[in-house]
Amino acid sequence: MLILLGVAVVVAGFAAGFNPLLVVMASAFATGLAAGLSPVEVLSAFGKAFNENRYVSAAWLILPVIGMLERAGLQERARDLIRGLKGVTFGHLMVGYLLFRQLTSALGLTSIAGQTQTVRPLLAPMAEAAVESDGGELVDSDRQRVKAFAAATDNIGLFFGEDIFMAIGSILLMVGFLDQSGVRLEPLDLSRWAIPTAIAAFAIHGARILIFGRRLARRAGA
Repeated sequence: MLILLGVAVVVAGFAAGFNPLLVVMASAFATGLAAGLSPVEVLSAFGKAFNENRYVSAAWLILPVIGMLERAGLQERARDLIRGLKGVTFGHLMVGYLLFRQLTSALGLTSIAGQTQTVRPLLAPMAEAAVESDGGELVDSDRQRVKAFAAATDNIGLFFGEDIFMAIGSILLMVGFLDQSGVRLEPLDLSRWAIPTAIAAFAIHGARILIFGRRLARRAGA
C-alpha cells in the first residue's frame, strides 16, 4: 500500500505547480523508499533503467540543449530576424509554418519540428515580433493568444499531415485493427483518404489564423 505513495507525490507536486521533472523524480524516490530500497539502490535502479533505455532517453537530451540556447538569447535573435524582414505579417508566418508542418509530416518527417524544438524557442517569438512590427506592443492577453495559436498550428499541421504518410503508427494501427475485424484495407487506401481531410484542416485553420491576425491589426490601429 505504501508503494502507492508515489502517486500521491505526483498529484500533490503537479497541484502545487512544481517542476514536472522534480515531481517525477521525487515520486520515484518515494516509491523506491516505500518499497524497502535504500537511496543508493533507488539511484542504481535509475541508472540501470537509463542505460537499458538510453536510445529512448536520448530524445530528452534536446531539452537542456534548447534551454541553453534560450539562455544564450535564441528567442531574442528570432524576434530580431522577423523585425528585420519587411512585409512579414502574423498571417504569412503562421500559414507558411502550417504548410511546412503538414508537408513534412506527410513525408514522415514528424520530428523535424515540434513544441519543444520549434514553437517555444522560435515560432512563438517570431509570431509576437510579426504582430508587434505592425501594431506596437502586445497586451498580455493577446500575447498569450498568439502563443496559443503558434502551439495549435504546430499540432494541427502535425496531426493532419502525418496521417498521409502510410507508414505512420496510427495508419498501421487502424489497418491492423480493421484486419482483425475482417475488413481488409491497404495502408495506401487510408493515406489517400487522409488527403482531403488535411486540405480541409489547412483551409479552416489557415482562415482562423488570417482572421485572428486581422483582428489584432485592427485592435492595434484603433
